[in-house]
Amino acid sequence: MANKKKRPTLQDIADRVGVTKMTVSRCLRDPSQVSESLKDKINQAVEDLGYIPNRAPDILSNAKSNAIGVLVPSLTNQVFAEVIRGIESVTTPAGYQTMIAHYGYSAELEEKSIASLLSYNVDAIILSENVHTEKARKMLQTASIPVIEIMDTFSDKIEQAVGFDNAKASKAMTEALLAKGRNNIAYFAARMDERTRLKMEGYQQAMEAAGNRVVSLQTEDASSFTLGARLLGQLVEQHPDVNGIVCTNDDLAIGAVFECQRRGIQVPEQMAIAGFHGHDISQTMIPKLATVITPREEIGRIAAEQLIQRLRGETDWLETIDLGYKIEIGESI
Repeated sequence: MANKKKRPTLQDIADRVGVTKMTVSRCLRDPSQVSESLKDKINQAVEDLGYIPNRAPDILSNAKSNAIGVLVPSLTNQVFAEVIRGIESVTTPAGYQTMIAHYGYSAELEEKSIASLLSYNVDAIILSENVHTEKARKMLQTASIPVIEIMDTFSDKIEQAVGFDNAKASKAMTEALLAKGRNNIAYFAARMDERTRLKMEGYQQAMEAAGNRVVSLQTEDASSFTLGARLLGQLVEQHPDVNGIVCTNDDLAIGAVFECQRRGIQVPEQMAIAGFHGHDISQTMIPKLATVITPREEIGRIAAEQLIQRLRGETDWLETIDLGYKIEIGESI
């Protein structure tokens, strides 16, 4: 994608459908201005060609924007706030603006956000997912700009990935609980995005290798301290024999610890609890939370450095950069 090719134009769509460029433009601005059958033909041509609307004037369509698009699933999640800080520590001194969009863990909203960023002719793009719609992939291919996916080095990538192996990290943390003599371990999962599924796989691998039962409480709800507390309540009612919990993030783990304290359940004596990501609060609470420390700010920094080097002509770049993780035993397991 580094060798930029000509993007499909309104004229290309018009030629394919057999109408004028003005008709295509009118349809895209206001579909009610054309017949249903013509609208369907034009939309299909847009889909087939991977057409990206251009909000810049035509005279600037081939100009550099000095902007890098960044897509994150949430603007309030501390994980991605730190990633953005890492990105901007590099892009700002290098003279690049960041155009940030969020998509609420929705592949369809991610697709729309990608289209919006590409319409502003961003020079490169950083994605926080490795799972995309086919249309999103086609648009990125059409744009022919450098693309980096972050936070996951295991899944298939478009071009380049910077991050760590979520499944291995979760497996390692589960093994840390098993080493402490905890055999009845449950997994708390929220959002159910691809990274959560990978972490669950790591937990399951460790449990099955030890010959232990797999127990998971899953929800599509957003992670929060409150949700962690609620899941702890469900766990105690449904699986009273469980004496350890691995959580998909620190929010759930901290909420579970607080709920244990409220119920008089001793941590870690009666219930061992581990989180994921190593937020600041997890390392200052009592007991200090066991968690997987992940290099969020470094991921953002390295991803930005890689993009800028590629924009400056670098061709000898690594497809996968795994920055690893650290298991923090803390005091909660």
